Amino acid sequence: MSLAAEPISPLLRTASRSVQRVVSELRRGDLVMLQGGDGRALLVRAAEMADAPALALVRQAAAQGGGGEPALVVTDKRAIAAGLLTQAVEPAQADPMGAGTVVIAPAPGPSNKGTSGQGLTPDLVRLLADPTRPGHATLDITPIVRPFPSAEGEALLLVKLARLLPAVVVAEVPAARAAEVAARNDLLTVRGADVQAYQAAGESTLRQVVEASVPLLDAEDTRLIAFRAPDGGVEHLAILIGNPDPAQPVLARLHSECFTGDLLGSLRCDCGAQLRGAIREIAAQGSGVVLYLAQEGRNIGLMNKLRAYRLQDAGVDTVDANLMVGFEADERTYLPAATMLKALGFHAVRLMTNNPDKLSQLARWGVQVVDRVPHIFPANGHNIAYLRTKAEKAGHLL
Repeated sequence: MSLAAEPISPLLRTASRSVQRVVSELRRGDLVMLQGGDGRALLVRAAEMADAPALALVRQAAAQGGGGEPALVVTDKRAIAAGLLTQAVEPAQADPMGAGTVVIAPAPGPSNKGTSGQGLTPDLVRLLADPTRPGHATLDITPIVRPFPSAEGEALLLVKLARLLPAVVVAEVPAARAAEVAARNDLLTVRGADVQAYQAAGESTLRQVVEASVPLLDAEDTRLIAFRAPDGGVEHLAILIGNPDPAQPVLARLHSECFTGDLLGSLRCDCGAQLRGAIREIAAQGSGVVLYLAQEGRNIGLMNKLRAYRLQDAGVDTVDANLMVGFEADERTYLPAATMLKALGFHAVRLMTNNPDKLSQLARWGVQVVDRVPHIFPANGHNIAYLRTKAEKAGHLL
């Protein structure tokens, strides 16, 4: 089976290149320039790397362009966890790809408790952005909620793509001077419109890269088919067992990668059991496919999943832990899965899942789910609360 991929347009290629380069800069702790879709320009730095020299550089670059003081931007979920908001952002203001955007901008002055009259400080950034740091800050300011789309919301999307904490330090500069400031400080620049389009564009243009026979312990007649977006982004795998007939609904499992469960055998979740159980069951049925999706920790990334684990160790459940880190309870999209299934010739599936969201998302992206096959495994003593939360808060059919 092969994928007849549409060629990537020069415009999309250029946009993807700029987003990827900026994401790389943010992961390295560097400063970037964002030309927001709302017409505003922001200097942006990942909050988790905002030490004193980094904040000084933001201030210096902003001052060169006649810009303002640095501010911290977090999601509404993180602002609630930090005690700065009492309720989530209204849907009309929320980012359709994530949470609402909250700007916390303590200006220098003695009236701002917790800032020591210095405005934004490294300790304050870490306290408000990192959920693993204990304590609350009391600020004599009212956080600003930015309706989406906003430059601040696009900055948060960038650090999400970078698999960093969903928090950024920003400083606004006059849009007319953004190019001058970027050139003077040798900063990469990205357009907000490109940030918004990047993820969906990559997920809808996945291409088959390579296919190889890989006999598995429980399914010897297995081929692995690797997919990658034309922009060179993350790879997803199809584990094709036997020779399923594309004319018939295929027995399928959508499995988000879980390093701790799949590889290390972690007992905190049921991921490893679900993966191995799906392979065994498909082999027993004769044929089918497991899509192994690069969506660690419900698509928040391994480092952030470990942060959520720290919160769970303190008594927070798995849904609230993701919210406290600043993410949605589940950040996954199943457009990559639908793209891969259709590329393999499958337009109808018998889906092995307990998650109703997978059914609705596949239908949204043009794959018919003719049957839901329950995929339940016994608790192991360590994951009872985890499974209970999946059922009670995430709606899983357990």
